[in-house]
Amino acid sequence: MKLTVLGSGSRGNAFLLSAAGCTLLIDAGFGPRVLMKRARAAGVPLDALSGIVLTHEHGDHSKGAQGVARRTGCSVYASRGTLTAMREELAPVSQKPLDLHRTAHIGPFRVNASLISHDAFEPIAVAVTGPGNRAKVGIATDLGRITRGVQYLMKDATCLLVEANHDEVLLRGGPYPPTVRQRIGGSRGHLSNRAAGEWLAELCHPDLKCIVLVHLSEMCNEPDLARDEVRFHLARKQFKGRLLVADQDAPMETMQIASDPMQLELGVG
Repeated sequence: MKLTVLGSGSRGNAFLLSAAGCTLLIDAGFGPRVLMKRARAAGVPLDALSGIVLTHEHGDHSKGAQGVARRTGCSVYASRGTLTAMREELAPVSQKPLDLHRTAHIGPFRVNASLISHDAFEPIAVAVTGPGNRAKVGIATDLGRITRGVQYLMKDATCLLVEANHDEVLLRGGPYPPTVRQRIGGSRGHLSNRAAGEWLAELCHPDLKCIVLVHLSEMCNEPDLARDEVRFHLARKQFKGRLLVADQDAPMETMQIASDPMQLELGVG
């Protein structure tokens, strides 16, 4: 299974998983043209998507979903609350609710979800397992606190994409009014660098190969601050994998999370 981060930050978020000749789009927070362009640039065109999974209805995670679904003919998967919130926007395309108590099978991918604490109708984190159970990717953005459900969902992942949204000092001294600062730092807002680092240290295990820090605030964070804070917490767990920070304005290099079973049968990969 391969991972491609098309971009992540305050202005848009989108992640691609590819395996067995199929591709799954997690969040579509850029316009359709931008999503298509970035996917082509990354070598993962969106012509034959297995599906689009949305974590919640906010525009920086959903704005391109309808357009991409119409162009590719795929279905949009989300919690019932998210689909209700986006009823009019998604009306022209196929919609399939994710049952939070069952595994969804989308092409070769198995998708599990958990409710998270955020100011949206029914936001979720997701864990995607590839063919042959060879890799599990956990994606958790836009959550103000860690619940038991999301803790369980993210455990034993091969790769984790977790938000490190803001530096607490920069948030306190930033340009936002007090009410916005309280929302961002509150229990239904976003994780700080410190909170992300503490949580990732709890999730760390010997088979965790890669961590990508996502959804960094443009106004109240910096990549080096996020990386250094998280690295500090991971050091006590002797994390040996890759620690990366997603870019808002360009796709990251595609990463091989686990060998594709089809490639293994052919003797490659």
